[in-house]
Amino acid sequence: MTQAQETKVILPQLIVGLGNPEPKYDKTRHNIGFEVVDALANAWQLPWQQHKRFQGWLLEKSGPHGKRYLLKPSTYMNNSGQAVRAVTDWYKIAPQSVLVIYDEMDLPVGRLRLRLSGSAGGHNGIKSIIAHLGTQDFPRLRLGIGKAPADKPTISHVLGKFAPQEAQTIALVLDLAIAAVEVSFKEGVEKAMNLYNTRSAEE
Repeated sequence: MTQAQETKVILPQLIVGLGNPEPKYDKTRHNIGFEVVDALANAWQLPWQQHKRFQGWLLEKSGPHGKRYLLKPSTYMNNSGQAVRAVTDWYKIAPQSVLVIYDEMDLPVGRLRLRLSGSAGGHNGIKSIIAHLGTQDFPRLRLGIGKAPADKPTISHVLGKFAPQEAQTIALVLDLAIAAVEVSFKEGVEKAMNLYNTRSAEE
């Protein structure tokens, strides 16, 4: 088997949810990455442990495909790469095995998109991770937060909370995201892309 064939199926080892650490940012659009990994931790019934070494909260789960890690950086969003690099260095995890979950304004609320690699697309958390890992070749899962209304500054939209009428859609898309991550663990990111990139929480 060639090296290209061996690396074709990408099974994530580290799942990183992006967000800002202070309570005032809880449940904001920019923190939806935190919400996904919190929901995964809940589903696994495992507690977060804060680690100064990793500049974040980490948990690990052992399973048939080896150990899996969840990470919430305790740095601010713009410095997320520091925590990701600390964990990947410590556990010897390749960038291709790091799945990063974050918010995406170019997707409507209720939609998600998996990609194997790509540019930061203006997202400062991803810019930081690319800078610290030295590559943009790592998979990512983007969850739609919708564009800012014409009369609202982008930063206010991103750091604002979802509207009450969006609550049910958010709950459903979190379930979809968990399912996509679980499939990526067992069958690879590309399989999860095929199954979930066309799905919507409102279907």
